[in-house]
Amino acid sequence: MEKAIYWFSRNHVAANLLMIAIMIMGLATWSKLKKEIFPETSIDAVTISIPYPNATPEEVERGVCVPVEEAIQDVDGIDRIKSTAAPGFGSVVVEVASGYSVRNVMDDVKTRVDAIDNFPEEAEQPTLEELILNAEVLSVAMSAKADESSLLHMAERLRDELMLLDHVTKVELAATRDYEISIEVSEATLRAYGLTFDQVANAVRASSLDLPAGSVRTEAGEILVRTEAKRYTSPDFGDITVVTRNDGSQVHLRDVAKIVDGFEEIDLESRFDGASTMLLKVYRVGNEDTLKVAADVKKFILEEAPQLFPRSVKLEIWKDDSKYLQGRLSLLSRNAAFGFVLVLIVLSLFLRPALASLVALGIPVAFLGAVAVMPFLGVSVNMISLFAFILVLGIVVDDAIVVGENVYDRICNGEDPKTAAPAGTHEVGVVVIFGVLTTMMAFTPMLGLSGVSGKIWPNIPLVVIPTLAWSLLQSKFVLPSHLALLRRRSPDQRGFSDSLLGGVDRTLQRFIQRVYKPILLLSMRWRYVTACAFLTLLVLVAGLVATGWIKGQFFPDVEADVVIARVRLGEGVAFAESRRAVAQINDAANRLNEEYKAQFGTPVVRHLLASAGTQPFQQGFQNISGPPTGDNIGEVAMELINGADRKWKGVEIASRWRDLTGPVVGARELTFQTQGAGGGNAIDLELSGNNIPELEQAAAMVKEELGKFRGIIDIADSNRPGQRELKLAIKPAGEALGLRLIDVSRQVRQAFYGEEAQRLQRGRDEVKVMVRYPEAERASINNLTSMKIRTANGTEVPFTEVAEFSVGRSASAIQRADRRRAITVTADIDKAIPEANANEVVASLNEEVLPNMKKRFPGVNYGFQGEQKDQNQSVGELGRKGLLALLGIYVLLAIPLRSYIQPMIVMSVIPFGIVGAVVGHVVMGLTLSIMSMCGIVALAGIVVNDSLVMVDYVNREREKGHGPREAALQAGIRRFRPILLTSVTTAAGIMPMVLETDLQAQFLIPMAVSLGFGIMFATFITLFLVPTIYLILEDAKDLFCRTFNIPQDSPAPTQETVPEVTLTIGNHT
Repeated sequence: MEKAIYWFSRNHVAANLLMIAIMIMGLATWSKLKKEIFPETSIDAVTISIPYPNATPEEVERGVCVPVEEAIQDVDGIDRIKSTAAPGFGSVVVEVASGYSVRNVMDDVKTRVDAIDNFPEEAEQPTLEELILNAEVLSVAMSAKADESSLLHMAERLRDELMLLDHVTKVELAATRDYEISIEVSEATLRAYGLTFDQVANAVRASSLDLPAGSVRTEAGEILVRTEAKRYTSPDFGDITVVTRNDGSQVHLRDVAKIVDGFEEIDLESRFDGASTMLLKVYRVGNEDTLKVAADVKKFILEEAPQLFPRSVKLEIWKDDSKYLQGRLSLLSRNAAFGFVLVLIVLSLFLRPALASLVALGIPVAFLGAVAVMPFLGVSVNMISLFAFILVLGIVVDDAIVVGENVYDRICNGEDPKTAAPAGTHEVGVVVIFGVLTTMMAFTPMLGLSGVSGKIWPNIPLVVIPTLAWSLLQSKFVLPSHLALLRRRSPDQRGFSDSLLGGVDRTLQRFIQRVYKPILLLSMRWRYVTACAFLTLLVLVAGLVATGWIKGQFFPDVEADVVIARVRLGEGVAFAESRRAVAQINDAANRLNEEYKAQFGTPVVRHLLASAGTQPFQQGFQNISGPPTGDNIGEVAMELINGADRKWKGVEIASRWRDLTGPVVGARELTFQTQGAGGGNAIDLELSGNNIPELEQAAAMVKEELGKFRGIIDIADSNRPGQRELKLAIKPAGEALGLRLIDVSRQVRQAFYGEEAQRLQRGRDEVKVMVRYPEAERASINNLTSMKIRTANGTEVPFTEVAEFSVGRSASAIQRADRRRAITVTADIDKAIPEANANEVVASLNEEVLPNMKKRFPGVNYGFQGEQKDQNQSVGELGRKGLLALLGIYVLLAIPLRSYIQPMIVMSVIPFGIVGAVVGHVVMGLTLSIMSMCGIVALAGIVVNDSLVMVDYVNREREKGHGPREAALQAGIRRFRPILLTSVTTAAGIMPMVLETDLQAQFLIPMAVSLGFGIMFATFITLFLVPTIYLILEDAKDLFCRTFNIPQDSPAPTQETVPEVTLTIGNHT
């Protein structure tokens, strides 16, 4: 190392080429980096989807979910199995344990699922896929006064056109109905022609097909033989022959059935700003750039789309995440620029301008070096990685400051710069290297955390650590080469900057001699009192956090520009009721907009998307097959103007919207939520057990207790009553006629749900061909009772003679967790009430409510999911890894200090840095969060650097023969300037973010506050407490040696005098 430093200090060309090469690599890489708002994360889960058309949740559970669970329950690598049985659909989510390959587990699961041979006959083939979170960039709303079919055709054309754009590879239509050809045959027609549903369906299958029939080998060559009779349209199907009479006449399908080429029989309605609409979602895939994807789409919509569609078609960009990305990137870049300027100003106040510039030059070199390796580390340009650059902005110059100051001191003392540069660099080399290593070590706990949020934090250390590594390289090899060119100025060469610098230096020296030195002497003399005072402060702050006086939450609130209202009515209601409820919510949103406009002069709502029969923005494992649909649900999404341009926060708008909406008739659930990072339910408790009545009672108990907490809203559970159902049973008379229950059930299913005759591929769409009763004959229970059942010999008998039914109610959906029934109880926090706190509610549930529930219902297990589960995982792991990092820091300190005890002196500042971080949250009015904890963990490695410099200097003074008191005093005085400089530059780099007022940056501020306030407070501690603790340990060492007659390791002066303490502040002594 020493030889390399000397070589580079003399070879300026090599040093400059190294610097230029690093910067060129970074600049070349920057344009190729993927840009996104948040880092792309994977869920580490596999989904198994099995459609079971027209089946109730109970039938789906028995026939689909349970067989799959039992088949895969012992597959190696599975952490958890969660299932949802919904009407007509079953899904199983397999969560993969940490350390296992998702692909390997998926292969094993597929092998087991493919071996299942007892699925119901009507169930479709299982589909397995890795659960991947698609990164939505923006949506395009296509609105027009047109029928559904015409609008859908235009939307499909727009989708195809967008897919042809250079940077766009995935576009999906949201909340649309699938195409379906419905062949409707009345009961009277079937009887008149002596037909059955099976005969009609078989006629369709036999006459609509494409079939290769081999080939004919002739002398002229081989000729292929094939049948090409696939039907694709309603006229084609109408030509199919159903009956051929004895006289040769034929009855065609059009003669006995009404053929409707339309859509599946579910009700959906979407309106964008009041007009019928189709929504197209554009995604970023793989390494695609969010900004480039959005730019392509916007350009197409603005320039080319108007030429493709009629003027009546309106295209609007909706929920444009690229806009937020661009704004946030600009915000962070602006903060980084301001921080850099502040760091440069601070350096210029303390160091000669030339030296300050050389030190600051290390910032772009280190940053671009980190950018160059980001692709290899899997790091993109996002809010977290950019924040990491701001975080390290002031830290990255610490090593250069120590090196530069030491070299410049040598030059000022008359040493030749060519000799001073390598010698000064080498002199502080060990301290600088291990100082940087301790900082790197402090950021390692953020690597490899569990949970979804735990996969975001690695972006910080994966930026900080390479940046510090490049900074260390620059300070060791490039900086000495530049410092060797410095010259000491003669008095006649000095200008204004030198006068300013001299004035600052004289002021600082006066402060050191007149204020700092007397207080330090006083604290050293009364060292035990000083230590007790600091310890009391530490205990006091710890008590305030432990007692909840200082509030905490897992993820800080992120200001959202989208507010979503969701409504769920009772199962079985008419679609018109859902449409009425959605209209009521939509009207309330318009009134809110008018109210805001009257108060502030501008509208606050940019767009409204109202959906009845679906909830396009509903997310979660239970909706892996797409947005939920149903006649009883609806959603209204409100896109707001930019957060910086409005007077009300998203939570305030949601609260006011709730008030204006008022009660919704028939609503079982009505929620208003802001959509931002850290979103989701504040309380998400999963109860599981095999005793269903006990499980339901336990859920009711928890909901009742939640209702007692102030500020808890939207309390609900997943055990919702479903639709009314008719349960069929066969009568003895039916059995006497040779009928079985399956015969009756199948004929009823054919009539009311339909018999799937075939599926055909029409373009990109898969179209079902269904044979069923006309809608009018499926509208009441009387249609069932008047239905005719056909026996094996073709005899028709009334349904009521051979079968009966009982009226019941099914579940709307059934949840299962680890092969047991599960009910999820959810609730949210009214953020408009300051004292409402999710962590306090969860703590109360854990301490009282849930233990009492467990005593009352011992067969019910419970566990928090969602944000609380993520919090328990992330916070617990962060704490454990933080302790390991502290052990690593201790080792890295013990090596250069060559002591087992002195690292503890250095690390004594860490708890007080945490005190500063907590005090900073109180001063700024913030709650402690996971972002605060990440800042505190990183703080541990930063604050020890100044303490290390202090203790290292004490050791050097002791080696010169000074006693412990004199050495500690000189260390404080001589190291005051570099310690203050490194701390102030670090704080200056972060300060623009601490003071940022933009709503979009609020969730990053807690981490910046932890670092900024923690560093400044720890600096104060370093300057006073470290010398004090050093002397206390020396006292203990002396006492131990005298007690056991052990000779001292190094002789101290026989007599040591401490100057008399005189504290002068202003005119007071």
